[in-house]
Amino acid sequence: MPLLSIIACRIFEDELTHVLSSDRELEQLIVVEGRDSFGLLRKLKSENCLYRTAPLDRVPFLLGKGQGSGSGSGSGFMSLAKPLIKLPFFRIIHEKMKLKAAHRVTVVVNPLRLGLHDDLDLLKSEVYGKIREIASFSDGILIFYCSCGEAFENLEEDFSGFECPVYCLKDGNGEIVADCISAAIGGNAAYDETMYSCRGTGALYFTPMWASAWKEMAEERKKSRNLDDSFLKDPRYSRVVKLDTGLSYDPDFNKNVQDFARTFNMEIVEIKGSTELAEKSYKAAKKGVIQHTLE
Repeated sequence: MPLLSIIACRIFEDELTHVLSSDRELEQLIVVEGRDSFGLLRKLKSENCLYRTAPLDRVPFLLGKGQGSGSGSGSGFMSLAKPLIKLPFFRIIHEKMKLKAAHRVTVVVNPLRLGLHDDLDLLKSEVYGKIREIASFSDGILIFYCSCGEAFENLEEDFSGFECPVYCLKDGNGEIVADCISAAIGGNAAYDETMYSCRGTGALYFTPMWASAWKEMAEERKKSRNLDDSFLKDPRYSRVVKLDTGLSYDPDFNKNVQDFARTFNMEIVEIKGSTELAEKSYKAAKKGVIQHTLE
């Protein structure tokens, strides 16, 4: 059974909930336990999405001997049935079972804390360490982060010879998306166009997760890299862009944006976003994992 692991930034909780709860071919979903998983678990539960939880070091045991494809109870049955595969009828049945099983993917999700963005070297070190840690039981790894400054701009090159394939969030031009706002708008080119339309006026872009997390991030970091008070109170930054991705897991989205706008005396502008990039990147990673296990 193919196994796709996802290392995710908490900012992508909504998109992750959407793609996972919409996946009708999901064999099982395992979310790594921890304080950074609470939001994702709450949203998955709201979608009646079935999942299991376990500490990261217990995940391999939950999967069955910690191996990616080919592990689990089905392998015992196939060992017993192996002599029958020589018969044409049973060989056809076996191939059909194998093909069906190959398209039902198990997903393991490991959300990481928001504060890692304070130090891009630490962020890179943490994500790279997790990649190496979960590769032992994965058939592929999807990195639900963007290039995040310079942290992951060489990620594909750094893991090009890795036995476990690593996949990234990419736009329609095949580029790793610059940041989470670019991902929500539809890619780097769409982001550039949106920013160009706001030329002459400084603007901050809020997805529902950004709107709900800005206070938490500011409190955790005091002097936040992205949400420094002096930066936000600069009169050149006069707009907060409310980015509607069509997801409604946070009922306080409007209130959070309004609170932020009032706090920093900003005008609210609304634009339409999309989950298409997240959906396509997830499907591409699943397809890659299935092909990898069939080789």
